[in-house]
Amino acid sequence: MKLLESISNFAGKYFAFLVIIVAVVAFLIPETFLPFGKYITILLGIVMFGMGLTLKAVDFKLIATHPKPVIFGVVAQFLIMPITAFGIAYLLNLPSELAAGLVLLGSVPGGTASNVMVYLAKGNVPLSITMTSFSTLLAPLLTPALLLLFAGQWMPVNAVDMFRSIIQVIIVPIILGLLVKKLFPTVVEKSINVVPLISVLAIITIVSAVVAGNVDNIASAGLLVFLGVFLHNGAGLLLGYYAAKIMGLSELDRRAISIEVGMQNSGLGVALATAHLGPLAALPSALGAVWHNISGPILATYWSKRPVKEEAKENTVNSSDSTTTKAQFE
Repeated sequence: MKLLESISNFAGKYFAFLVIIVAVVAFLIPETFLPFGKYITILLGIVMFGMGLTLKAVDFKLIATHPKPVIFGVVAQFLIMPITAFGIAYLLNLPSELAAGLVLLGSVPGGTASNVMVYLAKGNVPLSITMTSFSTLLAPLLTPALLLLFAGQWMPVNAVDMFRSIIQVIIVPIILGLLVKKLFPTVVEKSINVVPLISVLAIITIVSAVVAGNVDNIASAGLLVFLGVFLHNGAGLLLGYYAAKIMGLSELDRRAISIEVGMQNSGLGVALATAHLGPLAALPSALGAVWHNISGPILATYWSKRPVKEEAKENTVNSSDSTTTKAQFE
């Protein structure tokens, strides 16, 4: 188990590099990774099951005790990201399937990797975890609705089918994870440090399958799509931070909201695009899985060198929550 924990820590630390390496290999020898395409939904379910194993009641405590940053952060995420994706798709004149795929990337909830980035950035980690959990639970309703609103002009969107898919690949696995944790707490506690490794392997496999299935598309439109993903991510990080600043939130909250808004659940984007929009529409989310895990560490490193001074208590969580959350990453 110690060996697996060490491998898990290594995989989490160098996740971005691993994604890049696997994506390049999948591009060069796609036939090796093409068979994984049929397992994308199952792999994402595994990631969400792991999220269920790690969820705690305290993850939702902030909604009751400090609702302002949570509600504002989630609203900002589901407004800023789909609207900027829509604008960038128009600005770059993306083909219909790619435009819809970029909007889908902007309409999914925050990714779990953002929690680690906020911790490294010395931001408000409990707020980050609560935002990720809350936005994920809202995804079955908001993601299909936003996609229908902003991408319906480019491609037909069956919001009901997408709602069912999100329930199947997110909500059901999370509930199963919570049940397993409740029924077998000792087993889960002993193996919880291995969960990040399983999640990393699942996401890497998803990215490799999408890259392998889109080699020709990446060769012809890869730079344009990457530019769209780059601008979209940058807009989320920047607008998330300054929107929180305008709302008078603390620096700790601003950092958390910035990263939460900018980093999306790319795996869910890939799975939904593949199932409902087409393989080409999955390309923005696949490239997002790579870029988000490069920009996130870069920003986290920048902020980690700029400690935050003690701020008003009403804008931050109490020290016991922070200590508890810190222990989850150590």
